[in-house]
Amino acid sequence: MHKKLVFPQLMCTHAKISRVNDPAVVGEWRDLLAKHAASWCALEQELGAKHGIGPSDFEVLDHMVEQGGKRYRVQELADAAHLSQSALSRLIARLERGGLVSRAMCDDDRRGVFVCITDEGRAKHADAQPTHRAVLADVLGS
Repeated sequence: MHKKLVFPQLMCTHAKISRVNDPAVVGEWRDLLAKHAASWCALEQELGAKHGIGPSDFEVLDHMVEQGGKRYRVQELADAAHLSQSALSRLIARLERGGLVSRAMCDDDRRGVFVCITDEGRAKHADAQPTHRAVLADVLGS
C-alpha cells in the first residue's frame, strides 16, 4: 500500500531560503519531472496497448482494490488519483461505460454519489497490475 502524500503549508524559512541558489534543488526537481514523464508515457503506452486503459484509470482501480472497500466517494478517488473532481467524473463515466465501475446514490445524502468496482473492474485490474508494476520497475530501476 502506498502512502498518501501530505504537503505541509509552505512557509519560507531561513533554512529554505538558503537553498534557493542551490543547483541541487533544481536538479532534484528536474530529475523528479523526468522520472514522472518517463513513467507516465511508458504506462500510457503499455496499459493502453495491452489492457485498453490509461494510467489514471488504473490508479483508480488500484486504489479501490487496495483499500478493499465496497464503495468510494468521488473526492476520495480524486485525491488518490491526483485528479480534479471534474476530471475524475469524466474518468468514472468512461470506466462505467466499460463496465469496470458502477455508481450508486448515497442513502443518507441524495446528492452524494458512491463509486463501486465491478467484478469486471477487478478482473481488468488483476490483468493490468503485472504490466503496471513491470513498467514502474523498469522505468524507476527497482
